[in-house]
Formats: sequence, C-alpha cells, structure tokens
Amino acid sequence: MNNDIVTIEPHEGLKTWGWVSYLLHLVVAVAAVLPGAQVSIALLVVALVIDLVKRSDAANTWQASHFSWRIRSVIWAGILYLLTSWLWLLFIVPGWIAWGLISVWFLYRIVKGMVRMNAGRSVEAA
Repeated sequence: MNNDIVTIEPHEGLKTWGWVSYLLHLVVAVAAVLPGAQVSIALLVVALVIDLVKRSDAANTWQASHFSWRIRSVIWAGILYLLTSWLWLLFIVPGWIAWGLISVWFLYRIVKGMVRMNAGRSVEAA
C-alpha cells in the first residue's frame, strides 16, 4: 500500500485558475472575431471575477502579471468598445471595423498571455 501524500504547490493552483480564466477569455475572444459566433458575456464576467478574487493570492509570484494582464485586457477592451459604440449609431461600417480591431487586439493579448504562462514566464517578460 502506497502512503505517499501528493501535495500541490500553491503556485500550481494559481496556474490552474489562470488556465481556466485564459480559456474563458479565449472563448469570448474567438467568438468576438468570428462573424456570427455568439457567446454569453457571462463567460467574460466569470473570468474577470476569478482574476479579481485570485489576484491577491498571486502577489509576489511570476503569475501576478497574468492576473493583472487579463484584468487590464478586459477593462481596456470594455472602454474601447464603449468609446467606439457611437460609430454603430451613425456609421455601421466604421463601427464594425473598430469593434473588429478591438476584438483582434483582445484575442492577441489573450493568446500572448497563454503562451507566456505556458512557458512559465510573466507577461511583461520578453
């Protein structure tokens, strides 16, 4: 009988939460880029809540930058969508282009963060 106790490092738990959040963000980001793909904004809200709740647990770790990265990505995308929403009211095509560019930018940030986390690096690291 094996009595080995398996322990999970706290950083691994953070990494798991980070992957859950990144995957939720990725689903939303891909859907935003693909015409006709619709997902609930609830996925983005769930991911944002995970990041806000777990961010303090990641303080002073390489993963802290990932929590901040995802939070900033959502906030900036939201601000940019709001600032360009008037384009939809006056000019449909420029609104479509602006929101398409914002969506591609958001997708880029999520993929970049995922690649860096997979490599065990902070997001700001080159």
